[in-house]
Amino acid sequence: MSASRGSRRRRTRRRADMPLLGGARPPIAALLALLLAVAGTTALVLGDRDRALVDRAVLTSQQHVAEDGALSLRASLDESVTDIERAAAQFDGDRAGAPDALMDQLGKVYGKWRGTAVVDPGSGTLLAARGENIPLATVLGGKSDKAGQPGARNAKDPKAKDPEAGAPAPLGPQLVRLPSGETRMLVVAALRGERPRLLVASGTLNVPGISSGEDRSLLVVDSAGTVLASDGPSVARKAWAKGARKKAAAESAKTPEPGGHPGASGHLMGTGRGDTRMAVGYAAAGRVPGETSPAGGLGLSVVTSVEITEDPSAVRTQAFGLVAAGVLLVLALIVGWVLLTTVQRPLLQLYLESRRLARGELDRPVRRFKGREPARVGAALESLRRQLLGERPTRSGRARGGFGTRGSVIVCAVVLLAWAAPLLLLVNRAGGTVAVPQQLVEDQRRRTDTASDRVRKALNEGWADVASVAQVIGADDREASEAADRAVLEKTLREHGRYRAVYVVDGAGKVLAHAGAAAHHPAGKAPHDDSVVQLNTSGKEPLIAAYAAVPGGKGRAVVGEYDPQFLVSMVTRPGLGQVWLIDKGHRIVAADRAHGFRAFTKLPSGHLDDLAVTAAKHPGKTSGTAVLHRGKGTSDLAAAAPFTGGGAVKDLGWQVVSSQPTSWLELPEYRAQRRTMLAGLLGVTAAVACLGWLHIIVIRPLLGLADQAEALAGGDRRTVLFPQHHDETGAVVRNLELIRQQLARPSGRT
Repeated sequence: MSASRGSRRRRTRRRADMPLLGGARPPIAALLALLLAVAGTTALVLGDRDRALVDRAVLTSQQHVAEDGALSLRASLDESVTDIERAAAQFDGDRAGAPDALMDQLGKVYGKWRGTAVVDPGSGTLLAARGENIPLATVLGGKSDKAGQPGARNAKDPKAKDPEAGAPAPLGPQLVRLPSGETRMLVVAALRGERPRLLVASGTLNVPGISSGEDRSLLVVDSAGTVLASDGPSVARKAWAKGARKKAAAESAKTPEPGGHPGASGHLMGTGRGDTRMAVGYAAAGRVPGETSPAGGLGLSVVTSVEITEDPSAVRTQAFGLVAAGVLLVLALIVGWVLLTTVQRPLLQLYLESRRLARGELDRPVRRFKGREPARVGAALESLRRQLLGERPTRSGRARGGFGTRGSVIVCAVVLLAWAAPLLLLVNRAGGTVAVPQQLVEDQRRRTDTASDRVRKALNEGWADVASVAQVIGADDREASEAADRAVLEKTLREHGRYRAVYVVDGAGKVLAHAGAAAHHPAGKAPHDDSVVQLNTSGKEPLIAAYAAVPGGKGRAVVGEYDPQFLVSMVTRPGLGQVWLIDKGHRIVAADRAHGFRAFTKLPSGHLDDLAVTAAKHPGKTSGTAVLHRGKGTSDLAAAAPFTGGGAVKDLGWQVVSSQPTSWLELPEYRAQRRTMLAGLLGVTAAVACLGWLHIIVIRPLLGLADQAEALAGGDRRTVLFPQHHDETGAVVRNLELIRQQLARPSGRT
């Protein structure tokens, strides 16, 4: 009885000598823990997914619609401010005494202002005006008389304040509420000259260029939630404006994500009537830190709302998730048992047997092992035991055949991958028959319309910039010098990132002054008429230029070539899928940054070409410009929007085409598919990582151990054996080295 207890104590001490942090224990334990976590995750993420009354995809789409509107609104207001500031800068001291000339120039180039004026801020005198009366009291800080003129001020001291007047408003944009309830945006810029003067322009604050329709309401609100402009049905306008603005203000302190919307944005769920509810999206027309945007400081936000019909159906995956998790738990137990019995336990027993022989306990034979590598090492240890007892080295007793430890690990990997691979590749596939809400199709059309309108306005604004430069160059009766023209062109190029080259050509097509990249106007050809022109239909990159004739310039014209990256930035919008800008021949001239493009290639799918043809035939209609296209196992939301509204781009015939796979949408069926794939991916990762770890740390050294043990048993006494790792295999190698040292002594024993 005491001998048995002593044997158990010795065995306990021997096991205590084994390392606890290395060897087969950590990867096997980690594998079991990860498989348990994957099983729990599978059961949780594959629960039944209700549509939550309104699909999250619809709510996210409303947020994107509001973001597009806010971005379009901010860009339009920023461009308006830039126009006035540039016009004021070009009205230099030599012409400071001709404010009427400036009014005429603005009227010729920019037709968007409701009223313009030049004011002397010191005396309050109105020097020139065009269009509607401007509330100049806001600008000058005084009161207007009955004729709409500003209140008089001390002409001797411009800084002196009228007792009844406040401080003059700062330069830049500001919003003014008229007695009629309308909102005007005033832009104030300083004119250079001997006496300080102000250029003031008044414009209407309109909702952004998003088609509203009968079911959508669009609002522009200020920081207090006051509705400044609206379009569409007036369903709870003030309530939505205040609620959305309150949430936008709470989120305004958040740092915008890289590449995301520059400002607060989100979506809300409103109350409903019957089976309909209001889905609301909001977005602030703000700016990211460090960005220059005059309109970004006005505190404006765009709010959009639309009525959605509830869908109480659900995607049933709870039972499948529980079954999959249960199967994985059973497989984890089987795999753990196999690895314990074929890898970890034989290694521990080999350690104990080698330790016994190294200590000189040779009274009983080495036990027999199952498995190829443990059997080989065990047979070698038995041969070494006999040699320590005085027998000669022999090659007999080498164990061959049997199922190896590497095979056991491979079988375990196959078993786990047989569970994970179907989840990753086959099970819970949504396919191309998923029910897509019609609202998403309408939103795809609206957002594509907005993108098309944004590109059209940007190109028209670019032409207006070139026309403004042409007015400056042709303002004098004398022929402008090349140096003076180049200075104006270089300044224009610095102020506007949309151009890569700005130059002046004469009636024969010769370049007279140039700034920026090389000019691409065809040599020897007369300039085009005032318009935006596509210069090529083939080549490595599209060449798009704005032409504006110089007044009285004898055929001269100013040409501004657009940077292709500017067009790319215009069509890049998150959540819209793949977006292409195509010309009249349906050749691609720009595409979103995420997917890139090859200039003048065709659209990637025939149904997109058909949609573009339909949209071109009915440019004034909304029907037929957006479809839910279903192919073999796939489906996508496709929309096409041609340029409408005229301007300098009216003859281009361009369109914006978008395509978004429905698998990218936040629909319950696709969420279930992605979560099933996630469970499969987690299973694959756990199996590959842990079993790969086990193979590198344990199995490969065990294969080398078998070769070393057999070589030592075969008579190799010169090769010094040293462990690579402090684990079970390393411990056996250390014991073999002790045995080798004993056999290398002349007596052969201790």
